[in-house]
This record gives sequence, C-alpha cells and structure tokens, in this order.
Amino acid sequence: TKIGQIGQNNSRPSSTLSQPSVPYVPIKLEEYETPGFSVKIFLKKVEKSCKCNQRSVLNFFLKLFPAIEWLSHYRIKEYLLGDIISGLLVGIVAIPQSISYALLASQDPIYGLYTNFFCPIIYFAMATSRHVCVGSFGVLCLMIGESVNRQLRLAGYESDGATVMMANATLNGTVFCDKSCYAISVATALAFLVGIYQILLGVFQLGFISVYLSEPLLSGFVTGSSLTIITSQMNLVLGIKIPRHDGVGSLILTWIDIFRYIGKANICDLVTSLVSLAVIVPVKEVNRYYRDKMKAPFPIELLVVIAATLLSYFFDFNSKYKSKICGAIPTGFKQPAVPDLRLLSNLALDAIPIAIIGFAMTVSLAEIFGKKHGYPVRANQEMIAIGMGNLIPAFFSCFATSGALTKTLLKESTGCQTQISSLVSSVVMLLILLWIAPLFYSLQTCILGVVTIVNLRGGLRTFADIPKMWRISKIDTVVWWVTMLSSSLISTELGLLVGVCFALLCIIFRTQRPRATLLGRVNDSEIYEDQFTYKRISSIANIKIFRFDTSLYYANKEYFKSSLFQKTGIQPSLVAAMQKKAKAKAKAIMDKNENCFSSKLNCLKLTKKSTTQVSEDVSAPVIDICTLIIDCGAMQFIDSVGLSVLKEIHQDYGKIGVQVLLANCNPATRHLLQASGWLTGMEDSGLLFFHSIHAAVKFAEQQNQAQQKENEVVRETFLSQEPQNVLVDSSLERSL
Repeated sequence: TKIGQIGQNNSRPSSTLSQPSVPYVPIKLEEYETPGFSVKIFLKKVEKSCKCNQRSVLNFFLKLFPAIEWLSHYRIKEYLLGDIISGLLVGIVAIPQSISYALLASQDPIYGLYTNFFCPIIYFAMATSRHVCVGSFGVLCLMIGESVNRQLRLAGYESDGATVMMANATLNGTVFCDKSCYAISVATALAFLVGIYQILLGVFQLGFISVYLSEPLLSGFVTGSSLTIITSQMNLVLGIKIPRHDGVGSLILTWIDIFRYIGKANICDLVTSLVSLAVIVPVKEVNRYYRDKMKAPFPIELLVVIAATLLSYFFDFNSKYKSKICGAIPTGFKQPAVPDLRLLSNLALDAIPIAIIGFAMTVSLAEIFGKKHGYPVRANQEMIAIGMGNLIPAFFSCFATSGALTKTLLKESTGCQTQISSLVSSVVMLLILLWIAPLFYSLQTCILGVVTIVNLRGGLRTFADIPKMWRISKIDTVVWWVTMLSSSLISTELGLLVGVCFALLCIIFRTQRPRATLLGRVNDSEIYEDQFTYKRISSIANIKIFRFDTSLYYANKEYFKSSLFQKTGIQPSLVAAMQKKAKAKAKAIMDKNENCFSSKLNCLKLTKKSTTQVSEDVSAPVIDICTLIIDCGAMQFIDSVGLSVLKEIHQDYGKIGVQVLLANCNPATRHLLQASGWLTGMEDSGLLFFHSIHAAVKFAEQQNQAQQKENEVVRETFLSQEPQNVLVDSSLERSL
C-alpha cells in the first residue's frame, strides 16, 4: 500500500508544491445558549395569553374588527368621494353578475342579490384589506352548483318521479319545499360549513395550506373551470334543452349534445345572444385597453341588460318565440332561518375544496393589493373575515362567496380607499332588492349566459401566455395543463385535487433528482462555481468539490450516492476490493520469491525480473484525489437516512485513503452531525466546522502538502537503499 501511495502521489500534478503555503486557521464561532423547553415558562405564557382584563378584551375586539380602528382615522375629504364612486360602479356591475351567477349556482336570481348584499357588510367590519371586493365568484358558483345538483338528484328532484318526491319533501320538517326551496337549503347549509372551515383555519393559523395552491395551479384551475362554466351556459345562449352530464368526460359529452341539438336552437335567444356578444365584447376590450386613461369603465353589461329587458317586455319574446325569461323576482327579504343541519353530513366533503379556493382567492388578492398600496394584511384575519362572511349570511338565504377578481380590479381602479365602498355597493343592492328587482321579470336568461361568458375572458386569455410560461418553467406549464385538463374533463373538485397532488409530485421529483455537480475555483479567487456551466473554471489538484442542490433525505439517498460516484469517477467499494486483490496478489508473489531465492540461479533471475514488475502487475488502481469536499449549502435539512449515507460515504472513502470534509453546513445540520458521532475518531473538532468551501480547500491543500513532503522523504530513503540491495544480489549470484 505504501508503494502504491508513493506511485499515486508521484502521478499527481506538482502545482500544489510550487504554491506558497498558507496556514489554515480554523474559525471558531461561539453559539448562543438556547434555553430548552420549560413547562413553567410554557404555563406562564398560556396564563398570560388567557388573562382576561379590560385591555385584553379591547385588544381582542380591535383585532377581530379592524374597522373599529381605521374608521377612527378615516379622512373624509380624501377618501369619501373615491369610496362612493367605486362603490356605485361596483354595485352597478354586480347587478347582472348577481343574477347570472345565481343561475350558475343553480339558484333563483333573488338569492344572488341577497348574497351580494349581506357578505360585503360582514367583510367590511372584519377585513384587513381595503380593496378586496367579496361577492359571487364564477368558479365558486360552479362548484356550488355542482354540489347542489348532486343533492337534488339524490333527493329525487330531477328524476321522473320528482313530483312524488316533492310532495314528501319538507324544509326543517314543517314547510313544503319545492325544487327551488331545496336548492337554496342545500346552498345555505354548504355556506354554513364553508364558513366554519374557514374560521377554524384562521383561528388555528392554518393559512399555510394556501401555499400548496401555486399560481400556475390556480391559473389552470380557473381556466379549466371557465371552460366548464362556458359549456354549462351554452344551453342558455342557444335556448336548447340538453341532457345533464356529470363525472368524467362530461364536458365532451355536453358539447356532443350541443352540436346534436343545435338544430333545435331558439332563434330569438340565438340572435339576442349574438347581438349582445357583438356589443359587450368590443366595449369590454376598450375598457381593458384604456383602463389607465378612463376614470371609470363604461357599464355596458348593465345597459345591455336594461335594453334587453325592455325589448323582451315590449315585443313579448316569451309568448311569441318561447324565449326563456327570469320570471318573477320578489322584493324584500326572507325571514332568517337556521340552515338545514341534516344536510351537513352529505356536504362535509363538498365544502372542503370550496373553502380552500375561497380563502386562497381572498387572501391572495388581499396580499397583492396590500403590497401595491403599502399597508399590512393579516392572512389569518382575512380567513376569519371571509369565513364569517359565509357563516352569518347562511342564515339569510345566501350561498358561499369569496374575493372576486374582476370586481376587485374595478374597485381599485376607480378610486377606492377603504371598505366604505363595500357599504355603498350593498346600498345599491338594497335598492334593487326593495324596488327594482321585479323590473327584471322579462329579462331573457340568454343575456345572463352571455354576461357570464364575457366575464370569463380573463381565464381563457391565459392560453395566450402558455409559450411564455413554457420558456420560464416547463414544469409549471405541465402543472397548468394537468390542472386545467383535469378540472375540465374530470370534475372541478377532483381537478383541484389532481392538480395539487401532481404539483407535490413535481416537487418530490425535483428533490429526488436535483442537480449534482463538481465545483472549481474562479481565477484563483475564493469563489467556486459549477465546472460544467461556466468556462475558465479551474479544478484543484487532488481535491474534488461536490455540490448537491437539495436536502438529503430518504427519497434521494441513492441518487446522491450514484451522482457522487459518477462525478468523482470513484466508487469506493470497487476501489477497495481492487486494492485488496492487488495486495493479496503482491503478497503471493513475494512469498514465491522467498521460497525459490536459495534454490537455483534461474529462479533468482526470475525473482529479479518479477520484483521489477510487481508494481506494474499488481499495483492498486490510481486515485487522483486525496480530499472530497461536500458542499452542504443547499441542504436545508438532513434526515436520519441522509445522515447514515454521509457516515457510510465518510467510512468508504476513508478506507481508500480519501478524507471527506463538509462545508457550508447550517447550524441544525452541524448539531445533528455532532449528536450522531460524526467527530468520533477525529483529532480536531474543526474538521466539521468549515463555514465556507474556501476554508475546506485551504485545509485540504495544507494536508496534501504535508503528505507530499512525507512521501518525498520516504521515497529518498527507499532509493538510497536500492544500490546496496543490488550489490548483495550480485554477490549471491556469483557464489551460486
């Protein structure tokens, strides 16, 4: 082994010998003393937090109702005009959307007006965001409508014997309940559950769940849901009746039926829809392109709704052309009622994705506009606010709501300063509920379908951004496509679940097979970069620096080892086996030479010849490194399996004469290595605490220089003894 090491060291570059020797000075950092867990301290904190006095009660209510604090500092001259204008415009835009989204949620139009009246009032009092507008949201209404339709089928309202089932159906066991009544009872029970879920998430500060809903995932989900919504509105736009499809492939089956029954389309509804689209879309595009120059967008939807209602009323489209209309919309409010608690067990699972999507949209919008306008937003309080905005209105015949993107953008762009604008929008809805709602009796439902489709243009516009998304991140683009396709082709709820699971699998795949590379020095500096990415990166003689760009844990341990062996070109187990085999073969030859040394002259000659070839025939494999440095800077954590892998690598490389050093370890990793006995057998504990790659390189170079000097001394001693051995051999040959 000594001879092999000498030959190995002679084969290495001599550049390190010519470099000036800079002594390595280890850096010792003194850590703060971290107090351990104390039951007494914990109980004191609990007692302090549960202490009830006048000040703590006041702070509690100020946190629960932020409006109390900011109303006391409200600047009437600066804020009031902008809040009134934005509130009026949002309220006007919300009128047709409330009616159309109510139909999307399988509800009568009046319940959409109720929802957009009550929810902003609750959110006004409890929200920390000044700009988010809550109300009916298209994707949420689609999910509510799917759940309501599912419960209607289970109750028999959509079967052939629906009339028989309705005769036995009651609401809370006392009042006769038809299909419309049962639909709103399902929707209110669902809103009640959604509110409870969201409040619990806020109380227990579980808002981190929303981080699993990435921007590509949410975008794909909204786009897929938009395709489903557009498909569901085509029967209204065309004025046809098509069978309802649910489950996998319902989107495709629905479009097949649309083309099958398109010959039976109502001409009046079709013409009205085409004319409305031709009027609304160009004006909406003008509003979008010139939104920075216009003080307020032109309310084209409301004008089209009013004009279509007047035309339908005076030309009697319902009687003459069988065009479907909204029908009677009552005024006033219904009596408050407790949601049907018997439905909660059936809706428990349906409410989970609705609650998650609802608070994710609300919190994300709140954070976006909070950063834009420079005020703090409390995510957990936002979840409590939207949760209460669903829980309390559930007693007033309202369905679930969330932050609405289009109305929030309109609200912010028209001068909104505080949530006073939400109260103004609720006042507009109140006027509709008390006096104006019956005037929409003759409004054609095809107009509502057109309004719904036009408001989904933003989701469909994402298709144009796919090439840019692909250039930025191919994995995010794949997540978008998977979520979009699963949301549209499978179902809305399962599509969201599939998207989340696929995104998590992508994260696991990234950590299982991350980038692994060797680092080199940049122009004799203290900077070390990837040799395979940058040019003019010089490797260091006898030293390999390996970087693994993720945490080391059980799922990627095999990839870590295989990448390390591939990059260094050394598999320690194979090298150790070859060294052992070479050592055994060398020993056998030396024993044979000793046995035949004194027998015959030709045997002596054979011995001389074989001894000169021992180093060539049985030499161990040449290893071009003395030190392996593992850069742990990208390793956020190392689990027990990853720790075992590091120990195994340390031992295996040590058996073949290669020392393993760790650099850039974070404090948690260093503590774990210390506790696991990584320093066992090491003379200096500083071998673990290399706070930079350069410090580890300096230490390794110093070790290599000392080893090379020692090998030079051994080599000179060996060569000085060689002539004497030759003279002894010749004298023995003459005597024989």
